Amino acid sequence: MHFTDISFDQIVFAAMTCIALREAMIMTLPNSIAGPGGWLVDTSERDI
Repeated sequence: MHFTDISFDQIVFAAMTCIALREAMIMTLPNSIAGPGGWLVDTSERDI
């Protein structure tokens, strides 16, 4: 089994990419998909 090295920069870049994609989906998709109560990205506040 061969493992590749993963650098800290690659992890940070992947996290920033995920955050940017989430924000882009919230801005462009309709609320039923990405908004308050959306099935893909739920932006409503939850009580914990």
